[in-house]
Amino acid sequence: MPRGSTRVSSHRKRHGARSEVAKGSEIMRFLLVDRITQWQSGDSIRGVKNIAMSEDFLEFHFPKNPVMPGVLLLEALVQLAGWRQAISSDFANWFLLRKVDRCLFYEFTLPGDRVDLEVQEKEELSEAEKGFLGTCSVDGKKRMVAEFSGSIVPLENLENVAEQKRLFQYLSRGEFSL
Repeated sequence: MPRGSTRVSSHRKRHGARSEVAKGSEIMRFLLVDRITQWQSGDSIRGVKNIAMSEDFLEFHFPKNPVMPGVLLLEALVQLAGWRQAISSDFANWFLLRKVDRCLFYEFTLPGDRVDLEVQEKEELSEAEKGFLGTCSVDGKKRMVAEFSGSIVPLENLENVAEQKRLFQYLSRGEFSL
């Protein structure tokens, strides 16, 4: 090893330093909302997650019997709540999960399924915290329902706001004006 250089742990190389997390470098990121289909200011948002057989996580969950991990369905709902908060605040804020109050699974979600996502504001716990009710369904049948709450944080502390606006325009196909 050259003089003056330091060895970086394999964990740090794979996951990045804490400051790199905020910038999004060297991190695998799951964007689990493929499309935003409906939004009502201050109320609800709907989106879609299409489960493809080529999703990396299906290789090991479970071998020869691929099933969408329930925690990733929950993450899709949380991401949709984040989009709802961003749109409602003119991209000033984002939602970060703090607590899952209840989560019920009804059936497995499989490759080829189109998961319809819906998130409704359940309650405003304080100015800095909100609660949501989320539902995942396939062909009109419930697959998962979750109640969760979390913090409202400045979006600029997490992401580049202009890039998030551009991503939103792509996800919504420009159907909603900013």
